[in-house]
Amino acid sequence: MRSNLACLPLAFANATSAKYVFAHFMAQNSYSYSQSDWSNDITTAHAIGIDGFALNIAANDYEVDRIADAYAVAEPLGFQFFYSFDMSSAWSQSDMVSIVAAHAHSSSTFRYEDAVLVSTYSGESLGDSFWSTFKSTLQAQGIAIKFAPAFTSYRDPSQADSLISTFPSIDGFFNWWSWPADVGSTLTTNTDLAYQQVAEQKGGPYIMSVSPWQFKNLGGENDWVELSDTLWNYRWQQAINDVNPDIVEIVTWNDYAESHYIGDINPNVDLGTLAPLYVDGFVHSPWRTVAQYYISWYKNGSPPPIGDDSVVFWYRAHPKDAVCTNGARPRNADFPADAIFALALLSDNATISLDVGSSHAQFDAGPGATIGSVPFPSEDSQIPFIQIIKNGQTVKSGYGSEYITQNCDYYNFNPWVGILQ
Repeated sequence: MRSNLACLPLAFANATSAKYVFAHFMAQNSYSYSQSDWSNDITTAHAIGIDGFALNIAANDYEVDRIADAYAVAEPLGFQFFYSFDMSSAWSQSDMVSIVAAHAHSSSTFRYEDAVLVSTYSGESLGDSFWSTFKSTLQAQGIAIKFAPAFTSYRDPSQADSLISTFPSIDGFFNWWSWPADVGSTLTTNTDLAYQQVAEQKGGPYIMSVSPWQFKNLGGENDWVELSDTLWNYRWQQAINDVNPDIVEIVTWNDYAESHYIGDINPNVDLGTLAPLYVDGFVHSPWRTVAQYYISWYKNGSPPPIGDDSVVFWYRAHPKDAVCTNGARPRNADFPADAIFALALLSDNATISLDVGSSHAQFDAGPGATIGSVPFPSEDSQIPFIQIIKNGQTVKSGYGSEYITQNCDYYNFNPWVGILQ
């Protein structure tokens, strides 16, 4: 995919004044990876300003070998990694220590304030003594650790002070929660600001999650969709304008089953039997154009110049009231709007026209990023038509590739993402 922004230089410094962007990478999905798969992911992420991957590792033996391949690819490119231990798996502390130590002195191991950064998904149930011993064992090997976990039970802002009193061994915090909490309203930054304050008291870093979507339908009773219609735009703006975290962590690069992947769908990854029903064909790669724009803004403090005008747009394939042949309607299915969302990235002012069936909308946009939408039409089996209009003349136009239809085999709230460029 051709980028609409100039190639951005990357700098990997240890100074805490620098800003970093990582993408959460599910190492569990690397079972079939060769070095060429790693090379494709790393160079693609690198090209849009992502500094590295937070490696979600889940105690599978094969992950250690695959991560060794990842390091072999990353080191010549200056790409960085840190571990995000998935503590929903059965870990032994000694294995975790060995995994961190194996690459602790690599040039591609990310260091924050000259210490190896380690994060988690969950892990608070183990208590502080587990983490204190984990850090001291590595320190005895000459490996200093900055520990910034995502203790996922800590979401309520009122719990922030108890986090550091209960877990004195932590140095920072990763707020995993980048979606609304089962509500039909947009996400606030209340959790971010509360936990950022206590993370700063401990020296940091504060890691803020930014995610484009959340939908999972693997046949469980608690499968869900969260309100994500405009999340990929406003969450970035929250990071830049309201929170200014030490690190932004994009959730995720390749968690296909939860529909928040911005990486390419790798056909070699075994997604099981149900996830392909709502992942296959539903590309998200154009969301990387949005990420590149906001990554540059976050790191440099001002919006980057835009060379080529583009419109990134996304929509679901079925109205939310469609009755599907298989699967179950997910929790919160009434929250998303039946609409096509379009984010214009423009060098100057224009009108964006959105048409689908008999439904029409237009909005003024530019320069910079502007978002608008058009409701789903009353007619079945329609695709959207997008136009950029300047001085009364259409300068760019194009269609979506996924039809919007009431006919569905499986309940799918995962969006298809396209780009007009």
